[in-house]
Amino acid sequence: MKRVVVVAGALLLSMGVVVAQQDVVKSTQTQMKATGKALGGTLAPMMKGEKPYDQAAVNEALKTLEDTAKKLPMMFPASIKAVKFEGDFNTSPKIWDDAAGFKAKTDEFAKVVSDAKATIKDLDSLKANFPAIGKACGGCHETYRVKNS
Repeated sequence: MKRVVVVAGALLLSMGVVVAQQDVVKSTQTQMKATGKALGGTLAPMMKGEKPYDQAAVNEALKTLEDTAKKLPMMFPASIKAVKFEGDFNTSPKIWDDAAGFKAKTDEFAKVVSDAKATIKDLDSLKANFPAIGKACGGCHETYRVKNS
């Protein structure tokens, strides 16, 4: 009987770990989708003249990017290293193998977003700052994200 309780306890514990991993993955995916919407759905169309400039929408998009920048260092704990993300992309092992490089990229993104938040007040300043935001965001993707096959 004691052995059954120990085995059942171990199974419940491992199920809890899997559920926690999936929660982290879902939270990360939700945040990244919000980031993509802020960049590709709000800021880029304004910069290209496809949408009228709207400071309130810009502020909201920059708030989302700032939120992502703050969360990035904690969004990829080692516990999810072997977890396969649903969707088109997955994390690259380089996130953990090159932790210093990943930190440098997340720090760069946070600085660019902070600078943009302090600077963007009109369409011209959006046009001046947007390329740096896109470069900082995309630079991380090039190295630390892989396409699911």
